[in-house]
Amino acid sequence: MKLSVATTWAVLLTLVCAAAPLAAQQGGGTKIAYVNTQAILKATPGYAQAESTFTKELASYRGEVQKLQASLDSAASDFEQQSVMLSPTQRAAKRKDLQGQQQKLEQRTQELQQRATGRERELLDPIQSKVNSVIEGMRASGNYAMIFDVSAPNSGVVTADKSLDLTQKVIQQLKSGS
Repeated sequence: MKLSVATTWAVLLTLVCAAAPLAAQQGGGTKIAYVNTQAILKATPGYAQAESTFTKELASYRGEVQKLQASLDSAASDFEQQSVMLSPTQRAAKRKDLQGQQQKLEQRTQELQQRATGRERELLDPIQSKVNSVIEGMRASGNYAMIFDVSAPNSGVVTADKSLDLTQKVIQQLKSGS
């Protein structure tokens, strides 16, 4: 049986909540909290610079793809205008040339997408790692059983007590550098 992410979270939350009374009877309560990692990332020192750098590089990649696409479009338009005057052999050669240009465009687009993905990871991984480290530190020091990310797609969290939100505490710790 395949469970969706939302179903998995619901099952996990049910297990945690079911275990809470037992833990409370044994002298310790199960603590849970949540954060909004998107808000944390945006407030993390260095994130704005990384995002700006990535946006500039991505614009450069898009510009290159647009130039290649414009060149291909121009060549295709020229072919359409000249095709009636070309011999069948010349038409076939031009079509083959256009197909080659299309393949080059697709290959270059894929290369640039891979480069962009790699660059994004290169810029964001250190920041994400620092955020995760602070959240894990808060989880351990606060004795939380788990901390949910409410900004994650299909997190399953519809509403929660605001007192369980650790987002601002994480941001403060990141900004203070501790």
